[in-house]
Amino acid sequence: MNQLDMRNRTAVVTGGARGIGRAITERMLASGAAVAIWDLDAAAMTQTAGELAAQGVVSTHPVELTDQAAVRAAAEATLARHGAVDILVNNAGITGGNAATWELAAEEWRRVVEVNLVGPYLACSALIPGMVARGYGRVVNIASVAGKEGNPNASHYSASKAGMIALTKSLGKELAGKGVLVNCVTPAAAKTDIFKQMSPAQIEYMLSKIPMGRFVDVQEIAALSCWLATEDCSFSTGATFDISGGRATY
Repeated sequence: MNQLDMRNRTAVVTGGARGIGRAITERMLASGAAVAIWDLDAAAMTQTAGELAAQGVVSTHPVELTDQAAVRAAAEATLARHGAVDILVNNAGITGGNAATWELAAEEWRRVVEVNLVGPYLACSALIPGMVARGYGRVVNIASVAGKEGNPNASHYSASKAGMIALTKSLGKELAGKGVLVNCVTPAAAKTDIFKQMSPAQIEYMLSKIPMGRFVDVQEIAALSCWLATEDCSFSTGATFDISGGRATY
């Protein structure tokens, strides 16, 4: 593992209890950061924090990311615990199952967009003003190659991730002169609990699209995401960083 310098930094990682979020949390702790995990699954979050406590400072904050009042309460609790937040990783997301667009239930479509796109907006709204006030911050949005290409039978997920890419570009421009950099990562699929929401046919489809012939490892996503959250990333903002094993064509 290459050493990253995140000493004296505090990060919020949404969905940090498992999968990609947990890998990012572990890499940040190994790099010297304190991490506040925001997650809806309180039991999984508590277990993860207990397992990682020996590696560094970890706090846990149960939150429904689509509820503005809950997000603001989590932000206040995090600031009370850590004093400041330097880094926000918008990682939490759901797929919502697979079906043709016209067969997806409206409530399912809305829920995916609410979690995957409105949630990051609310987290940014709660935490970015403090970063601007201090003149430093890093926001890393975990999008997906599906947001670039549009996966069939996953229009809700693809649209939400395309929206996250656009949010990254807009926010990056708005903050470019304020010391706060905003970038997103577009991974191919990784073997995480999110696979439980997908059909075997959808999983096989995603694998068939990756020229390297394998799924991305969560540690690989964590390495790229954590570098984007460091001071070494100093002249990239509003950018999309591909990690798709050669799948993405732009």
